[in-house]
Amino acid sequence: MSAPTPEPTEHVDTEGNPTAPVSSDRARASLESLRSEIAKAVVGQDPAVTGLVVALLCRGHVLLEGVPGVAKTLLVRALAAALELDTKRVQFTPDLMPSDVTGSLVYDARTAEFSFQPGPVFTNLLLADEINRTPPKTQSSLLEAMEEHQVTVDGAPRALPEPFLVAATQNPVEYEGTYPLPEAQLDRFLLKLTVPLPSREDEIAVLTRHASGFDPRDLDAAGIRPVAGPADLEAAREAVAKTQVSAEIAAYVVDICRATRESPSLALGASPRGATALLSTARAWAWLTGRDYVIPDDVKALALPTLRHRVQLRPEADMEGVTTDSVITAVLAHVPVPR
Repeated sequence: MSAPTPEPTEHVDTEGNPTAPVSSDRARASLESLRSEIAKAVVGQDPAVTGLVVALLCRGHVLLEGVPGVAKTLLVRALAAALELDTKRVQFTPDLMPSDVTGSLVYDARTAEFSFQPGPVFTNLLLADEINRTPPKTQSSLLEAMEEHQVTVDGAPRALPEPFLVAATQNPVEYEGTYPLPEAQLDRFLLKLTVPLPSREDEIAVLTRHASGFDPRDLDAAGIRPVAGPADLEAAREAVAKTQVSAEIAAYVVDICRATRESPSLALGASPRGATALLSTARAWAWLTGRDYVIPDDVKALALPTLRHRVQLRPEADMEGVTTDSVITAVLAHVPVPR
């Protein structure tokens, strides 16, 4: 199947002014260059970079899991700089209130009126650092923002900037004083990406950079420049939406999710929302790799990050050392692949 000739798309900037048309091929090339640009600051985390780009293309959100010190914050800041997007960071703590995230009404004595002061959620890329360290009341303050791309304060809905992505982090080894995210909120995240410790070679490269004067707080000095923008991202989203999905591929996605519900190791399998999420991420991955149609390998490539947080192990399986990744991998090996 040959790819159709990409058509330029008209766009406007944040002020409503028309911008130059962006073709699908140009948008793909711009997004592919993100890896090399972000690599100027972050070493060896290409899968996480790809996952964040896929989430942006699907208008989804990402849960980043990794031990402290593996550059999760730097990764999000570098991505925002390379895409020329606004980013803000919130450190989630036990005393954080919902209004600290969404904003609140503030009384102005001069006018004797209340005015809305927007919170840090009004940005393009929100880094919710250690989201599981704040109580459920504050965690849930992000639910409307993540699902509806708006915040309601005092009965008035306020739209968030576009694009909008929440990148939440959590520590996989330290659970004392934490509030695990409930399944309903975990299901709102499109992807759960694991950010591993670097290899020996990558860690040597990190230390070499720091010895040469690299400052992670100064991305300009690191040489990161915008290589894509909102117009490229919007053109890419439109191209992804046109990526073809055959009936066989749709059935394959459904069979994978239904197999997780029947697994003896899982107390909770992937929901229909998980199936639609897997289809969306597979389409984005297919387009990024240069195709206008989805193949089974696209589904397999995104199955782990899309489904691992949507399933729940049985206690006995957890005690035996079974992981959600191993269960999903086994499901992929047993579900028949369409030809």
